[in-house]
Amino acid sequence: VEFLYCDLASMKSIRQFVQRFRAKNYPLHVLVNNAGVMLVPERKTEDGFEEHFGLNYLGHFLLTNLLLDMLKQSGTHSHNARIITVSSATHYVGKLHLNDLQSRCSYSPHGAYAQSKLALVLFTYRLQHLLTANGSHVTANVVDPGVVNTELYKHVFWVVKVVKWMTAWLFFKTPEEGASTTIYAAVSPEMEGVGGCYLYNEERTKSADVAYDEELQRRLWTESCKMVGISDEASRLP
Repeated sequence: VEFLYCDLASMKSIRQFVQRFRAKNYPLHVLVNNAGVMLVPERKTEDGFEEHFGLNYLGHFLLTNLLLDMLKQSGTHSHNARIITVSSATHYVGKLHLNDLQSRCSYSPHGAYAQSKLALVLFTYRLQHLLTANGSHVTANVVDPGVVNTELYKHVFWVVKVVKWMTAWLFFKTPEEGASTTIYAAVSPEMEGVGGCYLYNEERTKSADVAYDEELQRRLWTESCKMVGISDEASRLP
């Protein structure tokens, strides 16, 4: 096991991480996008992005795109490289505000968090479409880990914290249980060559209807490229 530092809330840190990883000349067979914050007070990343959208979504969007060529080189016809992105059931109530992705007009911690998780699902579906169009041996899937007992809840209201403390053993998954679907997506033979799926409890399930809107997927992808400063090569594809 080797550790390389990467701050997903910093575009500079992400680019530095990718440079360090490239220098090692390792193949890249599995990428798990799992970092996140939840219900944080209104604040910005060092790049000026609203923190939920900047860290939960844009950080993973940039990291994945910068590593995409290495994933394509590492995947083969019989053993595809795999991208697994961790979203949340919260995406079902999320709304994507393309004209206000930074939640500047009216900030709601719940709304901003849900939007970032919906963006991850839209991103995954668009990414799989592009990978398929290019004939790449890479698959992209999105995972809902369920309600997991982690420090992600440190910004919730104190009453919720008390309830969580009292009922976590009954209603919350352990971190190990929460990781099971991500691991399934990363290594299961059943998922070989299978992409564009929303997975919950190691089963394919339906995501929010809006997540299947291909025009919305395209528009979010294009806008995301502008925000992180990369070229939108996908604009030349259907």
